[in-house]
Amino acid sequence: MTTETNQTATNKERDKEHRKGEFAMKTSPIVSQEEWEAARQHMLVKEKAFTRSRDALAAERRRMPWMAVEKKYEFDGPKGKVSLLDLFEGRRQLIAYRAFFEPGVFGWPDHACRGCSLGADQVSHLAHLNARDTTLAYASRAPQKDIERLKARMGWKMPWYTITDSFDTDFGVDEWHGHNVFIRDDKDKIFRTYFINNRGDEAMGTIWSYLDITPLGRQETWEDSPEGYPQTPTYKWWNWHDNYEAEISPDPKWVQVSDAGEAAFRKRDAEAKP
Repeated sequence: MTTETNQTATNKERDKEHRKGEFAMKTSPIVSQEEWEAARQHMLVKEKAFTRSRDALAAERRRMPWMAVEKKYEFDGPKGKVSLLDLFEGRRQLIAYRAFFEPGVFGWPDHACRGCSLGADQVSHLAHLNARDTTLAYASRAPQKDIERLKARMGWKMPWYTITDSFDTDFGVDEWHGHNVFIRDDKDKIFRTYFINNRGDEAMGTIWSYLDITPLGRQETWEDSPEGYPQTPTYKWWNWHDNYEAEISPDPKWVQVSDAGEAAFRKRDAEAKP
């Protein structure tokens, strides 16, 4: 029996024992469909309130003060030395995640940190984030040859750079992971606008979780953003991830479909009000 077969058998036995424990739990009450629907509607009120509070928090985040980044930072990239400005890849906003993959970190040299790796597995298709003028980049202290090997093994597509100076220390990620958010102005002046770490990192991975920590937000007209911030009609910019470059403006058919969807949502919400 091979090592892989032994591991599979061990996992099955462990899962079997885990399922046995589930049946010993004190479960929730079993109710009728009507009672279940009533309980769900009661919970929905709280969930909608949570969503609104999350939107309000993101709106407040967009009004956070900015900190000018005066120091010049240098990274190693797949094609050589690059600056912090280069990490933007020409876009307006940058989210830089400090992942731990380097000598001394558990898993080296085969794996990055387990927590950082779980986060990397959650990263959604970057084309949608890029379409909102935002770049996501990872950074570690491992050499590029090791980073490229790791990315190929794990199937990760995000740009990943090597930290070569005090970037991690200066931005609070020398000992723990975290997302730093930056924006650049028309003169390529860089500003730090937000920072999220610890359990806040758990929610990251979707396009919306990333955009909600940026100074420009989702850039849709329903958002509460400062005057003059870029905004486009809700849903209209959405596209297939391989079609953004082909279609600069929204497809008329998609506009019609999304308009109908919005109208249906508004009607449903209006009917739900007492």
